[in-house]
Amino acid sequence: MFPEISGLMLFALLIVSVWELVWKGLGLWHSAKNGQKGWFVVILIFNTLGLLPIIYLLWFRKCISCRAEVKTKSVKRRVTKGKKSRK
Repeated sequence: MFPEISGLMLFALLIVSVWELVWKGLGLWHSAKNGQKGWFVVILIFNTLGLLPIIYLLWFRKCISCRAEVKTKSVKRRVTKGKKSRK
């Protein structure tokens, strides 16, 4: 019923599976960490040989340095609002 699978085909299947697992894991981890539920579900359901997670990681995940910059600005605002000017 099934043709005999050669060692080369098994090796290729193993490489593709590991490739997909690594990229899918990174994409799922970052989307969950950033609270992006839509991306999490899409990456979880569709097997695209790592292309969809790579696209997400390169263009659609939230910028970590941007979030750090926003946090420091909000801390500075709270500190300056807490100080009262003396005249």
